[in-house]
Amino acid sequence: MQRVTTMKKPWIFLQKILAGMQTIEIKWHKRQYAPWDGLNTGDLIYFRAIESQVTIKAKIKKVIQYSSLTPDKIQKILLQYGRHTLGIDDLPAYFKTIKNNQCCVLFFLENAQKIDSFEIE
Repeated sequence: MQRVTTMKKPWIFLQKILAGMQTIEIKWHKRQYAPWDGLNTGDLIYFRAIESQVTIKAKIKKVIQYSSLTPDKIQKILLQYGRHTLGIDDLPAYFKTIKNNQCCVLFFLENAQKIDSFEIE
């Protein structure tokens, strides 16, 4: 299966994905919805910036989903996967923006590469 994900701060995260500095993408949600139960090992994931074309693709190596999250559980996830794999430089500031989420999906990336850009709605 193929999926597209949109990055909120693309100028930072897209470059980190290409450089191999961010090997996990994480989506935080208040409730379970896409991509919940929608990503699988071997899927291709395409990345784009908000209101931009798709420019990067990667293969999903592994998927982990967490539900019924609390602030303590979120901190443990951040500590376990850390800034090196999530590409987050300021974990305390990032935690403040996500601490009230109830679930998340982590997808581990491999073979990230720049591709010829294309439009998608």
